[in-house]
Amino acid sequence: MVYITEAHPSDVWQMESNIKDKVVFASPHSEEERAFVAGACVRKLGIKIPAVLDEFGDSTECEYTAWPDRLYLIDGAGRVAYKSRPGPFGFKAEELKAAILKVIPMH
Repeated sequence: MVYITEAHPSDVWQMESNIKDKVVFASPHSEEERAFVAGACVRKLGIKIPAVLDEFGDSTECEYTAWPDRLYLIDGAGRVAYKSRPGPFGFKAEELKAAILKVIPMH
């Protein structure tokens, strides 16, 4: 998982659901602030897979058009084997599963 720019910072576009869930953060102004917000996200969502930070210039987000969120599957050769539509509404578990089975056939 790559944590990119904050999707709903309190100083730009705060969502009621964030207030209700007590996940209210302003836009980070440094790598350290972004790391703090990302850590809170990982803990709050109970994410168990490795997570890394996009650098503060957002190069990963820009290269992969990942905002607000998107699922990618990268094959063993480092190529994009699957790219979802923007999430969360564009996430289709069956599409991702089919792509995974193409990359890693189950016998």
